[in-house]
Amino acid sequence: MKIFINGFGRIGRTILRQVLQSGDSIEIVGINDIASLDSCVYLFRYDSVFGPFAGEVVGTDGALQVDGTRIPFTNAPDISGLDLTGVDLVLECTGTAKTREVAKRGLTAGARAVLISGPSDAADRTVVLGANDAALGDARIVSNASCTTNAIAPLLSVLDARLGIERGHITTIHCYTGSQPTVDMPGPSFERSRAAAVSMVPTSTSAAGQIAHILPDMQDRLSVTAVRVPCISVSAVDATFQLRRLPDDPIDMFLRDAVEATGVMHATDDACVSTDMRARPESLVLALRETQVIQPAQLRVFGWYDNEWGFSARMIDMARRMVARP
Repeated sequence: MKIFINGFGRIGRTILRQVLQSGDSIEIVGINDIASLDSCVYLFRYDSVFGPFAGEVVGTDGALQVDGTRIPFTNAPDISGLDLTGVDLVLECTGTAKTREVAKRGLTAGARAVLISGPSDAADRTVVLGANDAALGDARIVSNASCTTNAIAPLLSVLDARLGIERGHITTIHCYTGSQPTVDMPGPSFERSRAAAVSMVPTSTSAAGQIAHILPDMQDRLSVTAVRVPCISVSAVDATFQLRRLPDDPIDMFLRDAVEATGVMHATDDACVSTDMRARPESLVLALRETQVIQPAQLRVFGWYDNEWGFSARMIDMARRMVARP
C-alpha cells in the first residue's frame, strides 16, 4: 500500500510515527509540506506532546530519512503538479481542502484516492468508522471528519441502536489547538480571541454539523457544544442522554460490551486523568467510574480521546479500507 502525505503538521507527523511503529505493509512514498525540510525534520524528531522520536531522523538530499529509510520530500504549494502515478492514496493533511479544486489535487497528480484529515464539504463522502462505515462505497475523495466527531458518532450509533436515544446533550472538553492564540488577539469570536493556555474557553464545535450529516436521523434529538481547556493534549466527551429504555444487564457491563463491539472504542474501570490517555489509539475510551443513571432512563457517560493519536489511527484504518477496495 503506497501512501503520500500532503501536509506534515500535527496529524501528518503523528500518522508517520504510527506507520513506522507498526511495521506493517504501508509504504510512505512521499511527504509534501510548504515548510522547509529542516523544520519538518526537527518537528518530527522532537515533539512536545509525544516526546522525541525513538530513532534516527535526518534530512538529506531532498528527503526525510528515518532509521535509514528514505522518504522523498517536496515543497509544492499545489501537489497537482507532482507525479503521483502509482500512489494508492493521498492523505490530505494540510487543513486547506475546503474546495473541490483543492481536494482533488491528489487525483489530478495521479493518485487513486484522497483521504482528508478533517471536515470538508468538498469530499464525496464523510465516513466515521463505527458509525457509518457502509457509506464509504466507491468514493474517491473521502473526509475522515474531525477528532471529536470520531469520538462522538460511534457512541451515538451504538447507544441509539441498542437502547434508543430520545434526546441528548454532549459537551466536548477539548485541549487547545493551533487555531487558538497564545496571547489575546482578535479571533473568530470574542471567546476564541483569548489566550489558549490560561483560560477555559466556551465555544462551538464542527462536530455538531457533522453528526447531523453522518447520523441524519439524530439531528433533531441532539445538541453539541465545546469548551477549550488549557491542556496540550487529550480531550473528553461529557454526554447526557434520555433513553427509551435501560439495559437489563448492569449498565457498566452493557456499556463495556457495547462500545468494544464497535472496534474503535474501549472502556476502563481505572481512575484515569487526561495524561493517562495520551497516545491511545481508540476513538473514545469510556470512563466507567463516571457513569451515572437517573431513573427511569437518563444516562450520563464520560469518555477520553487523544484527539491527535486516536484520530491519526482512524486515518490509517480508513486508508486501509479505501485501498482494499477494487
